Amino acid sequence: MTKLHSVAFIGNHLPRRCGIATFTHDLHRAVATAAPAIDTSVVAMNDPVGVYDYPSPVRFQLRDNALNDYRKGAAALNDAGPDVVSLQHEFGIFGGAAGANILELLTRLRMPVVTTLHTVLAMPSPEQRAVLDQILGISAKLVVMSDKGRYFLRSVHGVAAEKIAVIPHGIPEYPFIEPQNAKAKLGFADKAVVLTFGLLSPSKGIETMIDAMPVIVKTSPNAVYIVLGATHPNLVRDQGEAYRESLMLRAQRLGIANHVVFLNQFVDQATLLDYISMCDVYVTPYLNVAQMTSGTLAYSFGLGKAVVSTPYWHAQELLADGRGILVPFGDAAATGAEISGLLTNDVRRNAMRKRAYLASRSMTWPRTATSYLSVFDDACDPARPGNRQPIRLANANSIERQNEFSVPELRTNSLLAMCDSTGLIQHAVHCVPDRAHGYCIDDNARALLFACNLKKNDEPLLTETLTTRFAAFIQHAWNPETQRFRNFMSYDRRWLEPIGSEDSHGRALWALGICSATDTNPSRRNWAVNLFKTALVSVEDFSSPRAWAFTLLGLDAYCATMPSDFAADRLRRVLADRLLFLLQKTRTDGWHWFENVLAYDNARLAQALIETGLATASQSHIEAGLGSLRWLTAQQTAPSGYFRPVGTESFGKFHAKPAKFDQQPVDATATIAACLAAARADGSPEWPTSARRAFDWFLGANDLRISLVDLATGGCLDGLHADRPNQNMGAESVLSYLQALIDIRQLTRAGAVPRHTKLLPSLALSA
Repeated sequence: MTKLHSVAFIGNHLPRRCGIATFTHDLHRAVATAAPAIDTSVVAMNDPVGVYDYPSPVRFQLRDNALNDYRKGAAALNDAGPDVVSLQHEFGIFGGAAGANILELLTRLRMPVVTTLHTVLAMPSPEQRAVLDQILGISAKLVVMSDKGRYFLRSVHGVAAEKIAVIPHGIPEYPFIEPQNAKAKLGFADKAVVLTFGLLSPSKGIETMIDAMPVIVKTSPNAVYIVLGATHPNLVRDQGEAYRESLMLRAQRLGIANHVVFLNQFVDQATLLDYISMCDVYVTPYLNVAQMTSGTLAYSFGLGKAVVSTPYWHAQELLADGRGILVPFGDAAATGAEISGLLTNDVRRNAMRKRAYLASRSMTWPRTATSYLSVFDDACDPARPGNRQPIRLANANSIERQNEFSVPELRTNSLLAMCDSTGLIQHAVHCVPDRAHGYCIDDNARALLFACNLKKNDEPLLTETLTTRFAAFIQHAWNPETQRFRNFMSYDRRWLEPIGSEDSHGRALWALGICSATDTNPSRRNWAVNLFKTALVSVEDFSSPRAWAFTLLGLDAYCATMPSDFAADRLRRVLADRLLFLLQKTRTDGWHWFENVLAYDNARLAQALIETGLATASQSHIEAGLGSLRWLTAQQTAPSGYFRPVGTESFGKFHAKPAKFDQQPVDATATIAACLAAARADGSPEWPTSARRAFDWFLGANDLRISLVDLATGGCLDGLHADRPNQNMGAESVLSYLQALIDIRQLTRAGAVPRHTKLLPSLALSA
């Protein structure tokens, strides 16, 4: 799944007692389990008085108030050389004003940092904002556990959307079970159990729940409220157990002391799961709306419990749509009434339990680990998922940073309009899908590629829907009788041919290869691996250079995922050698290309050689790819300096100078991707310049001085004729623009975009 070799985690860690410690422990264990080949380690934060017997993965300890420890920690990490550092951030766990001490470490690291933000504030103090803004700038990627966190990062701190990933709090893999057995095991048989778990402190709202118990006991005399968890260590240090004792006294005064059980212990996960399993209702009566995440809420939700909670931010998101019940802050009457209603209505309670359990399956620790590994991969090389080689710039001083120009927001309205339950419709009349032409695997393969890349841009619900749909089309297109993919399907779902073109077969393999390496769904990754292996066999007999190139791009991802598939690796080298032979055979002094003609998607041939050369350490393939791309880039640059893709009027003409028209988006997108590969290969600033020039073609830097893009919908015109744009917005064009946008955003995040030259006057379709 990944090329990562090592990951280091920074945060509190068990046996230190706090939520961050539990989270760091669980995340580390989940990643180590999901990818056992990766070396994982932990840098543990210590409080001033803490001395902990850490497990072996903790290889370094930092005292939160000792600045020199942070400097030594940075040196230790740089010496160890992990591919990426995963930082668990909470203002209170690092020393200094607003946790500023952690900057002593982060500013010295030589590897990318992925920061998980356990708190994001709507109104941070000046000190908090100053510290967090520096951490946000240092971090290659940011993880939050809720959409609210993403919203505040965007609105309060101005973080680019593509830098943020939303990964819900992980939960254990646990079956949906009834509570009776656990009740009997723990001594609460025949009780109606209401549970709260967590470190005890005044912010938890336990008083409200105790005040609600008289109402609950009236309708459920066997009800018992269990408060499970040790008092917060900081509270014990300052006040002893005075707070817990005050809660016990409160229960006595209300006459319900026999219905409230305080268990003053920090339990291990197995014991905790037993307690959650036995409860009928889980309650989080917290008092502060500004709680971005709650591990206890996530765990109870993931075990399929009926949850009653105050509406803090995490609860609002998790318990929406009938997955739980929200009550006002500090409202004992409402809390008591809702819990009573659940305890006396088995049908309603069990329906809520099932909704919660089903909704939580995407949150299990194995799924969470997979999501984190994907983010780690992206952080190691934002320019291309799956490749860890950073872009090396020959002259970094000549490059402007991302925040000195703007890149359009990614919109998918137009793409979604072209989709139905079957897949992606090929053509459009203006922006209206044209059903007369049905579907093709070419466009659905492009769409699957885009959906896999979109996962890196934090659209989990959308990408899951799209990926499933496009994968299903590719599966249906496979013809086991011919061992080939079909291409064209009519709108009434009839295949119009038993075998598609070699190019469409290669493009399907490309999509499957990327899916096998990047999809967050393990089952679908397995599907992609198996179908890729089956469909790959036919390619060795192909004669189309583009089919070879598309297959090579798929093999680049597939072989990284399945390094022991020696047959695939052999074919990769065979196909790359074929392209190299074509180039050597056809090249003349004035013609540095693989064929004696130019056609569509030209840059993919060069890209395939470069990426294969990078993966196999073949300098001859890299140099051939760079040389051919440099020649093609010159052919596609107008005298005035803007991008001019090879026009279709010159397609297939022997050694013809590229014609101006008709120009198509697919060639701009291919050029951008090839330039990204070239930038990784030799670091020359010419490649970011060429990539940006090709992207500007979409926005108006072209022969007609007109934007092809509807920025509001993500639509893209089908091309440029000599006298006008093609007003239709077909699937290929829309996907070409969207993929180009993802690629150029990745390039900007790598800091590899040149000073933006002034665009030609353009008439945007929509601002």
